[in-house]
Amino acid sequence: MLLKKTEVKQTKLISTGNSKDRALVIGVVFGKDERVEVDEYVEELILLADTAGAQAVRKVFQERQSPDPAYFVGKGKAEEIKSIAEAEDVNLVIFDDDLSGVQIRNLENVIGKRVLDRSGLILDIFALRARTHEAKLQVEMAQLKYNLSRLAGRWQHFSKQYGIIGTRGPGEKQIEMDRRAIKKRISTLRQKLDSITHQRELRRSRRSELRKFALVGYTNAGKSTLMNALSGSETFVEDRLFATLDTFTRKVFLTQSIQCLLVDTVGFIRKLPSDLVASFKSTLEEVKFADFIVHVVDISSPTFREQIDIVNETLAFLGCSAKPKVLVFNKVDRISDFGIVRSVLHEYSDSSVAISAARQINLGQLKERMLALMGADMIERSFRIKSTQSEKLAKILSVAENVQSSETGGKSGQDGGLQLRVRMRKKDWDKLKREIYA
Repeated sequence: MLLKKTEVKQTKLISTGNSKDRALVIGVVFGKDERVEVDEYVEELILLADTAGAQAVRKVFQERQSPDPAYFVGKGKAEEIKSIAEAEDVNLVIFDDDLSGVQIRNLENVIGKRVLDRSGLILDIFALRARTHEAKLQVEMAQLKYNLSRLAGRWQHFSKQYGIIGTRGPGEKQIEMDRRAIKKRISTLRQKLDSITHQRELRRSRRSELRKFALVGYTNAGKSTLMNALSGSETFVEDRLFATLDTFTRKVFLTQSIQCLLVDTVGFIRKLPSDLVASFKSTLEEVKFADFIVHVVDISSPTFREQIDIVNETLAFLGCSAKPKVLVFNKVDRISDFGIVRSVLHEYSDSSVAISAARQINLGQLKERMLALMGADMIERSFRIKSTQSEKLAKILSVAENVQSSETGGKSGQDGGLQLRVRMRKKDWDKLKREIYA
């Protein structure tokens, strides 16, 4: 049965905060979309709005077959949203979908309030949360790319007032001027970010002797809390979406003698703007250059399975799907029935572990899983090195750990040497064997 095009449902929200912006949040169910799924998306949108400093006072749903090209929800629905906005005294309307520049302009003309889409809201949060110079540059570039695709709707009113058939109106000229300025600034930002990426690569090469684990996960899964628990550091932690955007690297002792590097990365989220992913590519590449992945999941979230899928899709986009990983179900202290936890661990049996980073529950088992990954990635090889092959010996020991060595006596007509057994990473062996057997 076809969905009714104009069916609308409104839900009053209870709010306890005092925010500068009062907002309506709009969710649209298209075609075969599940209403319960859109409900979850809108609940997340409310959390995003709260992170940005807006108080969501009502959520509005509409069901339709496809977006309206001019108003997304149709002009009639836009007029209804205007009435609700006036009744609720809101000054912001947030859509849980991406809107074109024309749609934003048309909606603002009808509703008479600021209109923001999901990507615009996420970008605003990133701008609010950026702390380091690199993060600020990345956010600015993402915002510029976002605005570049929406210029057409911003200046059309000039062409309506002054444009003449066969001529270019002031609006078109202004769009072109803005487009050139934005592209020039994007080019400048890209050069600055390339320079920062080069500096990071130099730092990375200097500490390459330690194995690296990248912390990944859906936003607010508890990555930074886990970083603090394992490393004893004091990375900023807050129970909000995108509490931290910057990359942090800390040393962690898995045993008294075995260390590794742990890298915290920006959290993922559904419908993450592609421009934002592209702008944060240099930061996300920390995952690409890591040896292993620690995928942190908030097991207390009702949508944790979908969140796992979203993170896996992002890892695939980064080309990191094949990396060895441990799946960490965090926040078990929020689950009253531990039978649920056991069931989830059985469902995701491969290298999964249940912990509470905040209460430091079961961190020992997590470290054991991390050690197991390191051990599974190691191989041992034996070599006989002649006394004249010092360069070959140096190459081997530059990437390998000496397990056992003994001097060998020279046979008739042959020099003595060294019998060597070493342990190394599989990827280092793949590279080494091409060099020493070339």
